[in-house]
Amino acid sequence: MNQSFSLPTALCLSVPDIEALIQGRTIAALPRMFIRPGQRFTLYPVDTSVNVLSIKVWAKCELCEILDRTEPLDVLSQLTIWNLETFEKIIQKHQNIFLAYLRVYHLSEPFEVLVNSNIQDKLGKFVGLPNISGSEDKPVLSDQVFIQRKQQLEKRELSLNPELEELQSALSQIANNNPAAQQLENDIKIFLGWGNAPTINKIDADLTWIKTIANVGNSSDGNEFEKLVRRGLKKLGFTGSSLNPDATGGAGGMDFYTETPYAIVGECKATKTEKVSDGTPAQLLKIGMNHLGKFQYEKAIKLIVAAGELNNYALRTATQNEMNVITPETLQKLVELQTHYKNSVNLLELKECLQQAPYGLADDKINEYIDKIEKEIKLRSHLVQLIKKADKKVGIEYIDGAYDVSNPPQPLKPGEMYEILIELSSPLTGYLGREKGNDWKTDKFYYLRDLPIN
Repeated sequence: MNQSFSLPTALCLSVPDIEALIQGRTIAALPRMFIRPGQRFTLYPVDTSVNVLSIKVWAKCELCEILDRTEPLDVLSQLTIWNLETFEKIIQKHQNIFLAYLRVYHLSEPFEVLVNSNIQDKLGKFVGLPNISGSEDKPVLSDQVFIQRKQQLEKRELSLNPELEELQSALSQIANNNPAAQQLENDIKIFLGWGNAPTINKIDADLTWIKTIANVGNSSDGNEFEKLVRRGLKKLGFTGSSLNPDATGGAGGMDFYTETPYAIVGECKATKTEKVSDGTPAQLLKIGMNHLGKFQYEKAIKLIVAAGELNNYALRTATQNEMNVITPETLQKLVELQTHYKNSVNLLELKECLQQAPYGLADDKINEYIDKIEKEIKLRSHLVQLIKKADKKVGIEYIDGAYDVSNPPQPLKPGEMYEILIELSSPLTGYLGREKGNDWKTDKFYYLRDLPIN
């Protein structure tokens, strides 16, 4: 644990500036004076709309530059959170700009202070505060990320991903009330170097319950099995008002019902020993028709997740009514795949699979789809390793030649290979980097991180 120390002063900054520092969107501040490198202080949010405010972070100045009119302010505006007009106004009013590089740390707990009515006049200046204790236990950015960002700002190196930065900014406006937007925003921030990867592996935590789907399905605990099935469908990416994992029984008696990206209506049957009778598919037909109506029910995909063997009557009812029957083991395998390789299960491709014959026992066709995905992942992992071994930026001609003599998983034409390389070098996957050429034949690719095969 890092040693604690006293922080008797605070730098007054605007609320948006401090929030940007906390979120890792910037490492810079615009004080009204030169700040000595090594100086430590809390960050005081200037907000006159409240009576009490909370100080959440402290900062250490790593560098302070004095800039004048000779500085390329347009470049600086692209590297920071301030627009060109802001910099020009400061130059016009004060002749110089003080640009402080701040390493920001979270306080162990927020510190509340009464707002001074004259605090607006202190913007960009220091004020004295009762002693606040700080330590370097909780940095906003890791050492490596901060050093990278500091070098980029010092050298005035423009971002390689301006579109992603705009997307992150837009997502931040809705992230608090939208978990999907929040997750995507976090992924983008990590890729851009604005945040750190979480120290706790959420995927591993999810696998704890995912790996119980088959065991619970092959037990007599029907209520728990229904909850796990609904939870698994949510993990795959389905949403719907009848997918609450904590509910006992779905709306209208349906065990589960997904609404987006398409409708699936289904029944669960956990069983330890007995066969699945005709009552299970018959119940799906009856409850589905009653609750959804004939048109909506027939349009929906019908799915039964059942552990036991279907008797002849149940199999005939399921087949004739275009119901897919899969085992808990198959559902678990599908959810595990989606968990290990995010978005690898394409729900629209899965829909095509579920809408095609054979109906009734559907394990084989689902497992064929899973095998297809696993082969695609192995192919992509193979390409990543080829480029990693090259240890340099390489073009499609080099990669194609290396692929042919590498015991490849399957034949690939150069155009097909290029499409996969573009996918792997997407900012949201980030396995490879890409240096654009004049056309696809002159693009260069380089290794960023492994795509492990589980």
